[in-house]
Order: sequence, then C-alpha cells, then structure tokens
Amino acid sequence: MRLFWQKGYQAAALPDLLAAMAISRSSLYAAFGDKRHLFIACLDRFAETTREILSRARATRPPLAALRHFFDRSFQADHADAALGCLLVSTVTELAGVDDDLVAIASAHLARIETDFAACLVAAGRPSARAAELASFLMLVNEGLRVGSRRPLPRHDHLARIETAFALLKDAA
Repeated sequence: MRLFWQKGYQAAALPDLLAAMAISRSSLYAAFGDKRHLFIACLDRFAETTREILSRARATRPPLAALRHFFDRSFQADHADAALGCLLVSTVTELAGVDDDLVAIASAHLARIETDFAACLVAAGRPSARAAELASFLMLVNEGLRVGSRRPLPRHDHLARIETAFALLKDAA
C-alpha cells in the first residue's frame, strides 16, 4: 500500500511491489490475482484505516472535536505519511479519465467518509440537510488538504488551514 501511496498506481511497477512485499510473483497472483486487485485491496484497507481514525475519535470526544482530530491527525509531528496525502484522493486525481472503475472505487470510499462527517455533524445537533452541506464542505477541505500536503510547507501552515476551515464551519453552523 505504501508503494502505491508514494508512486501512484501506474508508476508502481510489479517488481517493486513484489520487493516491497517480499513475495514472489506467483504468491501475488495466488493471493490477489493481479496488480489491479492488489491495488483495490489497498484502497479498501486505506479507506478502512482512515474511517477508523474518526470512529475511534468519536468514541472518546464530542462530535466536532472528533472531526477536528481527524483533520489534525494527518499533520501531527509523528505522522510519517502526512506528506503523502491521501491514497484515495491521489487515485482520483491520477486516474481520472484513465481508469473510471478505480476512480469509482476510490470515490465511493470518499463518499462514505463524507457520510461519516455528516453523522458527526448530526450528532453535534445540526439538522440532516445542513449536516450534509457542511460535510460536503469538509470533504472539499479534506481533499484540498490532502493534495496540498504534498507541497513542502511547514506543518503549521497546514494546521492553520485546518483552523480556518473549522472557524468557517463554526460560523456556518
């Protein structure tokens, strides 16, 4: 997954994937079928892990604080993958117009995350329709932050953008 995340689907060569996983070509084919199915499994796992961040935060924080944690976590000093952005967002940008099926899979995962955002906003007392609008806004912010995270900016610049988004969210709510 990390190799796909770093290089993208198209640039991740099969020999590099085999070396990263320390398996043979026949083992990859036996376990996943091919590179494409391995990539889909990586997308699924990435989405699951991403959604777990918000789910765990909701178990211990109020809904809006859980959302804020979701965004802040990506730019914490100990988060080594912050500069890689988001595998789902990267997939959509890399493969738009190239592989509509993989884009649809990544987009469906992003839609589920947006639904999770809306659920937090409803739990925070926002009406469903307003929660959906604000969740759409947060997804736009999320996607922009993930693309922008590949730029070599100081961590505090990324965090300032999150602060601005949540100030706007508070004002809009």
